[in-house]
Amino acid sequence: MGTTAREEMSRFWEKNTKSNRPLSPHVTIYKWSLPMAMSITHRGTGVALSLGVSLFGLAALLLPEQFPHYLAQVRALSLGPAVLCSAKFLLAFPFSYHTWNGIRHLV
Repeated sequence: MGTTAREEMSRFWEKNTKSNRPLSPHVTIYKWSLPMAMSITHRGTGVALSLGVSLFGLAALLLPEQFPHYLAQVRALSLGPAVLCSAKFLLAFPFSYHTWNGIRHLV
């Protein structure tokens, strides 16, 4: 006869306790490595890019004016070159990192 999930789990833990098996190690015991950090960053940039594209598309649908209007408003702020370069870098870095890391992974 079939058993329920609760019965299976209690049998599993009884067997583990009787045989003195150790629990799985927690993530904190692993030493950080470059591939691990690159993988986490790849996932983070993927999530950030997905959210960014989704929010940009939603804004394009819901905002009353066209894109040139908002671009003119940003230009009217007269931001300095340091701020503009930093903003461009913050927009370009996730895309380029995610793309090149994906190519590296495929190779």
